[in-house]
Amino acid sequence: MHIANPIYDVAFKFMMEDNRVARAFLSAIIQEEVVELDFASQERTARIKGGGRKKAETETTQYTVCRFDFSARIALPGGKFKTVMIELQKAKLASDIMRFRRYLGLHYENPENVYGGKNSKKARQIYCIFLLGYDIGISGRPVIQVDSHTKDAVTDEEVETQSNEFIESLHHRSWIVQIDQLKQRRRSDLEKLLSIFDQTNRTMNHHCMKVNEEDFPEIYRPIIRRLRMAAESEDIQIEMEMEDDFLKELQDRERELAEEKEITRGQKKALREKDKALKEKDKTLKEQGMVLKEQGKAIEDLKRQLSEMQRK
Repeated sequence: MHIANPIYDVAFKFMMEDNRVARAFLSAIIQEEVVELDFASQERTARIKGGGRKKAETETTQYTVCRFDFSARIALPGGKFKTVMIELQKAKLASDIMRFRRYLGLHYENPENVYGGKNSKKARQIYCIFLLGYDIGISGRPVIQVDSHTKDAVTDEEVETQSNEFIESLHHRSWIVQIDQLKQRRRSDLEKLLSIFDQTNRTMNHHCMKVNEEDFPEIYRPIIRRLRMAAESEDIQIEMEMEDDFLKELQDRERELAEEKEITRGQKKALREKDKALKEKDKTLKEQGMVLKEQGKAIEDLKRQLSEMQRK
């Protein structure tokens, strides 16, 4: 079966627009059951000045950051529920960490990220999911969970803090998926699901992946069928081609910036070497000046001695 390659933002966005599929995907990652899901907001669009050396500096390129914000109701043991904010960001290239921090900060300061009645509003806990098309330097770990461990500062004993309003309001949980490290890893149902991102399954047309629906647990098969629909959509294929063009342009621009930085570093190195050579030359001239001064002093002494001898 051929499915759309979800590494492409347009295919991934199409997949997540189906509420049932989105709940199944998010539940698999956070390992909690999402029973209700609302889109709080979707991707953000930015404009980048200049699109490479061939474009005028005044031209702008539109760049859409694939980012999803969800309000999720999660089932807890004992028939209880909690509401959290799930921030999902997807990045193909190494990005500025400050961008992730900035988005997270927006959630913390947003007065609408609360739940409860009019007189008993509480801050929602924040979950962060990062789907990265690059490694963060931790090898052999396709999926990394970052969670707060609360302990007694004196005894080191772990403290149970589930549903503690203060802890959950001020600390967030994170899941990091390193897509490049998913290759052939199928140790759990989660890794089986995330194999939809394994780029070793690409066909000759990189927009599509070849998978066997039977390899996926039944609960995740709607996700596969949704991506198959995306693969059959002509509009999505066209948008993936546009995404290829933009990504190539972005990579070309980054390469140009890297070359310019390398040239600048070379120029700075040449200037440092020139400055060092001038300092060495200046030092040599000073030493020569001191030698000449000593020679002049010796000549003056000889003259005085000669003059004394003449007088005698």
